[in-house]
Amino acid sequence: MCGNLIQKYNVPGPRYTSYPTVPYWNTDSFSQQKWIDSCKKVFRESNAEEGISLYIHLPYCESLCTFCGCHKRITKRHEVEDPYIAAILKEWKLYAELLGRTPIIREIHLGGGTPTFFSPENLSRLINGIFRYAEKDPDHEFSFEGHPNNTTYEHLQALYDVGFRRVSFGVQDYSPVVQQAINRIQPFEKVAYVTRAAREIGYTSVSHDLVFGLPFQTTSDVIETVNNTIPLMPDRIAFYSYAHVPWIKGNGQRGFKDEDIPEGEEKRRLYEVGKSLLLELGYHEIGMDHFALSSDHLYQSMRKGKLHRNFMGYTASKTKMLLGLGASSISDSWYGFAQNSKNIEEYMNLVDRGIIPVFRGHHCTEEDLIIRQHILNLMCQYITTWKDDTAWFNDLPKVLDRLREMERDDLIEIGEHHLEIKEAGKPFVRNVCMALDMRLQKSKPETRLFSMTI
Repeated sequence: MCGNLIQKYNVPGPRYTSYPTVPYWNTDSFSQQKWIDSCKKVFRESNAEEGISLYIHLPYCESLCTFCGCHKRITKRHEVEDPYIAAILKEWKLYAELLGRTPIIREIHLGGGTPTFFSPENLSRLINGIFRYAEKDPDHEFSFEGHPNNTTYEHLQALYDVGFRRVSFGVQDYSPVVQQAINRIQPFEKVAYVTRAAREIGYTSVSHDLVFGLPFQTTSDVIETVNNTIPLMPDRIAFYSYAHVPWIKGNGQRGFKDEDIPEGEEKRRLYEVGKSLLLELGYHEIGMDHFALSSDHLYQSMRKGKLHRNFMGYTASKTKMLLGLGASSISDSWYGFAQNSKNIEEYMNLVDRGIIPVFRGHHCTEEDLIIRQHILNLMCQYITTWKDDTAWFNDLPKVLDRLREMERDDLIEIGEHHLEIKEAGKPFVRNVCMALDMRLQKSKPETRLFSMTI
């Protein structure tokens, strides 16, 4: 890739798991009652047709990975498991009661933190408790994030028994130097064991999360990591860009110096090398930073034009309603967003008092919803159109003017009624979406909010 283009377009920008992005939520107009009304509205519209999704945040970890940007709490005290699961089930009951009819759950994703911090018995209790007030969609897809060092055969079996068929293992990088820097020591043997155990039990989709741009990471490290991945051939690979945001995440990302981190053209080279190897192995590029084999549901969903993106990342099916349970979780009713209290004790206290534990959110305007769909189209299919009047918004001509430079650089194609990202422009998909982001354009941040786009 041309280094001049990297220098030109490597700017701070959102990853667009939502629109508007969290820093641009209009929190002043948010209210819990309007959020509840929004949930009821979308539930009436979509529950029977497409079901709902649940994201459940399990925040505990036994040790701190210094590259991590998630909301987590470090502890070795496993007595925290029981009260936290009890709180999640109370929160779910609050939602189930206000929705009025039995929810049909299409997707569940367990994230964290480290979901496998919790015992197999407690994870089973959690999921069985959820289905005291819900039904499983016949085409459900349940997934969880597993730490290779503490995911046991019993974890895999317990979650399989309650309907899970997809698991993603956080690998990051196999280099001992990189692992030492990010405080994530896990040998290949651990990853191989859990990958093979998942397949033996019957999981139909195993994913590995790899990260490029980590401290001290070299091209040789990326090649070695992909070569180690070959004998396991996970069905999906998420090849994420490390988001260095220590001004947001505090001391957790200060375990190494800024100069230890690959940047710009050097960082992008790591991605291009990894991507080239993955494509040679038969993986297909999916949206941004994702790859899948042709047999995987994610690839098939992309081919059918059904790929979706939300706070859980890319998903193979779309539900308008995504409810986030647990401390710091974000919910999405399509018409708005709400985030739970980040403080675990405050979250649990609110739930104990029978209060939906949201503390901030955003109610979407008509323009928000139009722009949201355009960004979703670009993130999932690299093309969006406005031939239909419902896809037009007043500032669209200004958006296209902003994109003329990218058109001259042969990264995108602008037609009378469409915008398409070319192959050479795929690494710059976030930049294209930023041109559509009217809230960002009308109020540029005075301080650094986002990671770099490249």
